[in-house]
Amino acid sequence: MKYVFPAIFTPEEKGYSVTFPDLEGCYTCGDDLSDAIYMAEDVCCLMLYDLETKGMQIPTPSDIKKVRKKKDEFVSLIRCDTDYYKRFYKSKSVKKTLSIPEWLNITATEAGLNFSQILQDALKSHLGL
Repeated sequence: MKYVFPAIFTPEEKGYSVTFPDLEGCYTCGDDLSDAIYMAEDVCCLMLYDLETKGMQIPTPSDIKKVRKKKDEFVSLIRCDTDYYKRFYKSKSVKKTLSIPEWLNITATEAGLNFSQILQDALKSHLGL
């Protein structure tokens, strides 16, 4: 799933702090603007991924024009892809049992093929990943 949420960037003595008005308890900081944006993307994705895995409702993002900010703050949109986090955190291998014709098994084994890798590649291709 891909999301876009507004984030409020507040200049600090060193770097920026970042809060998300629509995501309670979701905040971070960075040593400079580039770092703050990177950290904002990371924390937003982790928060939304956590909500997804718990089956909780994802809040509706606020309209960026309606987000209240203080004089020295600015608002920027942060996008994240929770599918990326899913692949990263759920990359543990699981055993699957499958059946193929004996002649195909013999031929593939003689060719030294890696069944697991071929199945993964085929599934990714089929799913457009």
